[in-house]
Amino acid sequence: MQIQEPYQSKHFALFNLGFRPFFLFAAISSLLLMLHWLMLLGSGQATYSYYQISQLWHGHEMLFGYAVAVISGFLLTAVRNWTSIQTPFGAKLAGLFLLWLAARLLPVISEFIVPIPPLLIAITDLLFLPLVALSIGIPIIRSGNYKNLIFTAILIAMTIANLLIHLQLLGITESTLARGMDLELGLIVVVMVVMGGRVIPFFTERALAFEAKRFSWIEKSIIPLAVGWLIADLLQFSLVAILLAAVSAALNLVRLAGWFKLRMVRNPLIWILHLAYLFIPLGFALKAIAGITPLSPYIAAHAFAAGAIGSMTLGMMARVALGHTARPLKLAKITVIAFILMVAAGVVRVFLPMIPELHMMAIHISGGLWIVAWGLFLVPYTPILLQPRVDGQFG
Repeated sequence: MQIQEPYQSKHFALFNLGFRPFFLFAAISSLLLMLHWLMLLGSGQATYSYYQISQLWHGHEMLFGYAVAVISGFLLTAVRNWTSIQTPFGAKLAGLFLLWLAARLLPVISEFIVPIPPLLIAITDLLFLPLVALSIGIPIIRSGNYKNLIFTAILIAMTIANLLIHLQLLGITESTLARGMDLELGLIVVVMVVMGGRVIPFFTERALAFEAKRFSWIEKSIIPLAVGWLIADLLQFSLVAILLAAVSAALNLVRLAGWFKLRMVRNPLIWILHLAYLFIPLGFALKAIAGITPLSPYIAAHAFAAGAIGSMTLGMMARVALGHTARPLKLAKITVIAFILMVAAGVVRVFLPMIPELHMMAIHISGGLWIVAWGLFLVPYTPILLQPRVDGQFG
């Protein structure tokens, strides 16, 4: 069922559908956040006073700024397709976007222009995810598409994770911040496991004309295993978390192998998603190894973050933006280069720090590759995200 609106600008379509503003500014923010992070590391300066130290600001903004923007843009777009009911557009979508943007800017304004009460900074940041959950939850319930209420539940759980962080930053609690960060990263991993299982084999089958292998016992168990691992990790049930991480690593690898077809190497829109997903079993394996060896748990965290999230978001944004603007699924060479650089950024960030002396070098090399990758993405995709669909439809 096609959903069309009678009026739209002939030149400006940024607020026609959720993926447009959130994909564009997720890319811009990711580039700027990483650039500023590298500058902070290079100068040794602390960050904005609300976030206390630069590591907290970096972690929070990459998860709740950039990653949440991509997830929100994707869900606001996908739910419209799943339900045939319009999600926020126009002024409502602009309002959602401005709330997200305000949460990024208020700590900066408070630091350099005019002091802003810390409670206002926290409330502004905490409001965004519940409003996105409401925006997708209403169409899902109205359409009877109840299986996708899992995403509203995940968004509410992400709000709780964000609350745990802000409670400590406000001085209300003493030791909830790290749990909030771990919960948010784990929830994003769960989202990637859920959505990866839906879209990667589907896109691969359509592009390569073959039937991907799906193992029913894996599909039934892989999401409960990921959720169980997250809960065990948060509750510090170490042995259970190690075991579930090891099993999740093996099953996700088998799952991915079932989707593999060698000729996908000729299709960048496919291989980027497969390589992105490969970082997920790698992250689970490193989590298990870190539980029984001196390996830093942050290496596993960055397998999920710099590896899986970075490449998955870049690949999904590239494809969704083309498909939902009615453009051919063909990439500019500059975007393929961005894909290669993003995968390289993940590989460097995960493997180079295994030699402790190379840790800081790894951060700077990986961060530099990340910045260039997003910069290259923005060259062809900024006009695509700003301009109307080429077929004249609304969206």
